[in-house]
Amino acid sequence: MKKYFLLLMLLGFTQWGCEFLGGAAVGSLATGAGYEYNAKRQMDKLEDDYKSERISRREYEERKRQIESGSIIY
Repeated sequence: MKKYFLLLMLLGFTQWGCEFLGGAAVGSLATGAGYEYNAKRQMDKLEDDYKSERISRREYEERKRQIESGSIIY
Protein backbone atom coordinates (compact mmCIF):
# COMPACT_ATOMS: atom_id res chain seq x y z
CA MET A 1 0.00 0.00 0.00
CA LYS A 2 2.85 2.41 0.78
CA LYS A 3 4.49 1.69 -2.57
CA TYR A 4 1.21 2.36 -4.38
CA PHE A 5 0.76 5.66 -2.52
CA LEU A 6 4.36 6.66 -3.29
CA LEU A 7 3.83 5.87 -6.97
CA LEU A 8 0.68 8.00 -7.06
CA MET A 9 2.51 10.89 -5.38
CA LEU A 10 5.38 10.63 -7.85
CA LEU A 11 3.02 10.64 -10.82
CA GLY A 12 1.18 13.63 -9.38
CA PHE A 13 4.40 15.61 -9.01
CA THR A 14 5.54 14.86 -12.55
CA GLN A 15 2.22 16.01 -13.95
CA TRP A 16 2.33 19.18 -11.88
CA GLY A 17 5.71 20.02 -13.40
CA CYS A 18 4.38 19.57 -16.92
CA GLU A 19 1.46 21.85 -16.19
CA PHE A 20 3.83 24.50 -14.88
CA LEU A 21 6.06 24.32 -17.97
CA GLY A 22 3.06 24.32 -20.28
CA GLY A 23 1.59 27.33 -18.53
CA ALA A 24 4.90 29.15 -18.68
CA ALA A 25 5.21 28.44 -22.40
CA VAL A 26 1.69 29.67 -23.13
CA GLY A 27 2.27 32.76 -21.02
CA SER A 28 5.47 33.67 -22.82
CA LEU A 29 3.84 33.16 -26.22
CA ALA A 30 0.93 35.39 -25.23
CA THR A 31 3.33 38.08 -24.02
CA GLY A 32 5.33 37.91 -27.25
CA ALA A 33 2.17 38.13 -29.32
CA GLY A 34 1.12 41.20 -27.35
CA TYR A 35 4.42 42.92 -28.06
CA GLU A 36 4.23 42.11 -31.75
CA TYR A 37 0.63 43.34 -31.96
CA ASN A 38 1.70 46.60 -30.33
CA ALA A 39 4.63 46.92 -32.75
CA LYS A 40 2.26 46.43 -35.71
CA ARG A 41 -0.09 49.11 -34.38
CA GLN A 42 2.82 51.51 -33.92
CA MET A 43 4.11 50.78 -37.43
CA ASP A 44 0.65 51.33 -38.93
CA LYS A 45 0.31 54.66 -37.10
CA LEU A 46 3.78 55.66 -38.22
CA GLU A 47 2.93 54.88 -41.86
CA ASP A 48 -0.29 56.89 -41.53
CA ASP A 49 1.55 59.86 -40.01
CA TYR A 50 4.12 59.81 -42.79
CA LYS A 51 1.55 59.53 -45.58
CA SER A 52 -0.45 62.39 -44.02
CA GLU A 53 2.77 64.45 -43.92
CA ARG A 54 2.57 64.94 -40.14
CA ILE A 55 6.19 63.79 -39.74
CA SER A 56 9.32 64.23 -41.83
CA ARG A 57 11.19 61.48 -43.66
CA ARG A 58 14.01 61.69 -41.11
CA GLU A 59 11.67 61.26 -38.15
CA TYR A 60 9.89 58.44 -39.98
CA GLU A 61 13.16 56.54 -40.53
CA GLU A 62 14.26 57.07 -36.91
CA ARG A 63 10.99 55.86 -35.39
CA LYS A 64 10.81 52.95 -37.83
CA ARG A 65 14.30 51.85 -36.77
CA GLN A 66 13.23 52.00 -33.09
CA ILE A 67 10.15 49.85 -33.74
CA GLU A 68 12.16 47.33 -35.77
CA SER A 69 14.78 47.00 -33.04
CA GLY A 70 12.13 45.96 -30.49
CA SER A 71 10.29 43.53 -32.76
CA ILE A 72 11.03 40.06 -34.06
CA ILE A 73 8.81 40.31 -37.13
CA TYR A 74 9.78 43.75 -38.48
